[in-house]
Amino acid sequence: MIEKMKKFTFLLTHREYEGFLEQIRELGVVHVEELQQGATSSELQQAMDTVSRYQAALQLLSNAAKTYVPDANAGVKLADCKPSALLERVEALQAEENKLLHDMDSTRKNIARLEPWGEFSMQQVRRIESATGLRVHFFRCSSKFFRQEWADNYFAIPVNEFEKSTYFLTFSTACPEIAAEQIFLPQESLGHYRALMQQQQDRVDAIRQEFLQINGKQSLLLKEGLKDARNDMSLSRVHLCHEDVAGNTLRLLIGWVRADSTQPLVDYLEQERIFYEMEDPAYEDDVPVQITNGRFAKLFEPVLRMYSLPRYTDLDPSAFFAPFFMLFFGLCMGDAGYGLLILLVGLWLALGKKADLKPYGQLACWLGGCTVVCGLATGTVFGVDLNAQDWAFLAPVKPYFLSDSGVGKIFGYTPMMVISVIIGLVQVLLGMILKGCKAMKNYGWPYAVGTFSWVAALVAAVVLFGLPACGVALPAFAEYALYAIIAVAAVGIFFYNSPASYKRPALGLLSNIGTGLWDTYGMSTGLLGDLLSYIRLFALGLTGGVLGGVFNSLALDMTAGLPLVVRIIAMVVILLLGHGITFALSMISAFVHPMRLTFVEFFKNADFEGGGKEYSPFRKE
Repeated sequence: MIEKMKKFTFLLTHREYEGFLEQIRELGVVHVEELQQGATSSELQQAMDTVSRYQAALQLLSNAAKTYVPDANAGVKLADCKPSALLERVEALQAEENKLLHDMDSTRKNIARLEPWGEFSMQQVRRIESATGLRVHFFRCSSKFFRQEWADNYFAIPVNEFEKSTYFLTFSTACPEIAAEQIFLPQESLGHYRALMQQQQDRVDAIRQEFLQINGKQSLLLKEGLKDARNDMSLSRVHLCHEDVAGNTLRLLIGWVRADSTQPLVDYLEQERIFYEMEDPAYEDDVPVQITNGRFAKLFEPVLRMYSLPRYTDLDPSAFFAPFFMLFFGLCMGDAGYGLLILLVGLWLALGKKADLKPYGQLACWLGGCTVVCGLATGTVFGVDLNAQDWAFLAPVKPYFLSDSGVGKIFGYTPMMVISVIIGLVQVLLGMILKGCKAMKNYGWPYAVGTFSWVAALVAAVVLFGLPACGVALPAFAEYALYAIIAVAAVGIFFYNSPASYKRPALGLLSNIGTGLWDTYGMSTGLLGDLLSYIRLFALGLTGGVLGGVFNSLALDMTAGLPLVVRIIAMVVILLLGHGITFALSMISAFVHPMRLTFVEFFKNADFEGGGKEYSPFRKE
């Protein structure tokens, strides 16, 4: 249900403006309309930057809590401070950690370059150079390419054999021109860099322990700062929502309030003698939307939001598509075993401690329960076709399975295909009824006559021609009554589909006849295409069951000649892998196709526009 809104227009002086904003923020019921589209200010940019900084700091602490292990002996002391000071401390620690990690990479490279040479001091090398007048150069080459002539000409001395390479140094007045890679070593010793590496690692560990301590003891302080920053951001946005009038002496502000929440605002405005005007929304107004549904339909609101919120002039379709979406999901999964798994996971989430996951757990319970019912109705459990089994306990219920060997054998057709089309027809007709109700709500009952006439004609035609096709004979008076309904509906379809055109009677009649013919063409082609889309419900459910059965057969047939223990292990692997793939594919189909039927077929026939914006009252967090 879309909550009714009231439009408020406020006119204030500059002196009243700040106090007025503070008061409506305390009331928390006014959605302020943005009159200066795209406007910004330095205050808003600063507030947005502060919000981003707090969010980044909290995310950093959350990641630290998931990644690092607390050390009881860390001994980190936290100082009491304000949220802004704590934010700066976290950012400073993060910057220091990033610099240390960069420095550690450099230190690690120096250690890797020095390790093949062992522990020595570059100062000693410089003293040797001073005493001898020769320069010391460091080289590396493949061990099999080392030449003795280098030792004769340049006093080459091998120092180490490491990873099939020979590390050696030479003494000469100039750099030797030899077929080896010259290495330039850092100025400090290996022990120095190892000690430096340990110091850097100790400091990084201390920073991470401080992150853990802040997350455990002071994260609420950061959340308080984030809340204040968001409040500042919302206030800065509202400061940009007014228009200056009367030579910039007055400020005009427009707001939207739920119709059942206007009294506290009206009392405040009357008490402070602030000029305001309250009125119902006009059709062309861009009214914010708040939808309110019962416990069942509310679970399906995330599906609706994936498409769009309804406009204020729309009807909220949540309660109308929710049962169909649940049924479509069950038919597309089509396996009672898979439905049981979904149901168990849903119960685990619904009964868990995480409040934000409970609605999704409840939704999974409904979807899983419906899948169990649909799977049992078709006689499929984990890919096992119950119709094909000779189990004695199934004999009493087999005649009731919705399959060719069950009910279909009695009536001589594939029932799930027909049932899918019937369900589609019911949903399409419901969408058309909602379309008529929307026209009646926005324009008046005459504008709904054409749509309701189509509904009446289609229902009468289905009963008149559908029941005899299924072997049900209609009495003569019922046939005459149905023909009469179709005839009366035809009058509405061809002569009263556009009431506004009758302002000019002659053209109005021709316009209605032409529109009726065009609608007839569109209905005869579009309705057939819409109904054929629903056959996929039967096809997808059948595919999942067939795939599950194929993997069951593979598990039995491919392991027939193996020893018992090996066969059991191989069967379990094949079944887990096969049913895992089938379950994943079925889950994708069970979400995608019901959404397609809802967003395309149902919303099109219901004339659902979407594009609504969320009702977001200006309030303090």
